[in-house]
Amino acid sequence: MSNIPFQTIDWDSIEKTKHIGTTGIAHWQTIQLGGLRIRKVRYSKDYLADHWCQKGHIVHCLEGNLISELESGEQVLLSKGMTYIVSDNESSHRSIAANGVELLIIDGDFLK
Repeated sequence: MSNIPFQTIDWDSIEKTKHIGTTGIAHWQTIQLGGLRIRKVRYSKDYLADHWCQKGHIVHCLEGNLISELESGEQVLLSKGMTYIVSDNESSHRSIAANGVELLIIDGDFLK
């Protein structure tokens, strides 16, 4: 991972991209710094991810509640102020947001 100079992120100035789930919509605001990706993500009400993800993440819940469903069927609730972390290929998981949620998601090469 390369050195990252001190900087601030003005999320209001970062473009939002739209990603359609099985149900609902995700809006991403993304910063890419070499092998590091930082995203502010908002899932709409009734959001269900359209795929099982095996990528590593650090996910911090800013507002609302998120259910991370593991392929085993286990469901883990993430509420405002909570964080989860997982490395690449350590689980298959997908996101469910019954009432919408806002997250800060960090991932990249350091989680391999």
